[in-house]
Amino acid sequence: MAVLNILDEPLRQFIEKQRVFFVATAAEGAHINLSPKGLDTLRVIDERRLVYLDLTGSGNETAAHLIADGRVTLMFCAFEGPPLILRIYGRGKVLARGSLEYADSLAKLFDGRERLGARQMIQIAVERVQTSCGYAVPNLAFQSERQGLDNWSAQKGEDGLAAYRREKNATSIDGLPTGLPES
Repeated sequence: MAVLNILDEPLRQFIEKQRVFFVATAAEGAHINLSPKGLDTLRVIDERRLVYLDLTGSGNETAAHLIADGRVTLMFCAFEGPPLILRIYGRGKVLARGSLEYADSLAKLFDGRERLGARQMIQIAVERVQTSCGYAVPNLAFQSERQGLDNWSAQKGEDGLAAYRREKNATSIDGLPTGLPES
């Protein structure tokens, strides 16, 4: 196991190759949340910061927990190639859709292209980086991205997505505010 306080170049290259990552958050008195993410939504800003485009989903626990507590852990597993598990511990904040920080990140990190169903961005300030062997993680071959979320988002349309977020994403499962609905 290695412990660092930055994302060095080999780790940044490892992150860029991963097709899935996991986000864990918690707040006092609330359920712990652990969510898989994918669809090429994560970007490394520099050795101490990352951001991911958070897409509309059935809940918005990450945003609620970050508002209440701020702690976040990202985990990456090498499912292909040499074994490795990478955990990034840090503090996260929500970049609201439509804010200047969101627009700046979208322009600089995502070539100005907002993915269908975008809800907000989550920016992480790295405090600790830990690697471990990953010997028990199986080798899995990537087949394709799933199209379900894109299809669902397209069917809802922008107005339908906004209504869905107002109804389903304004509070966490524990009743914590998420910073939504959007106007």
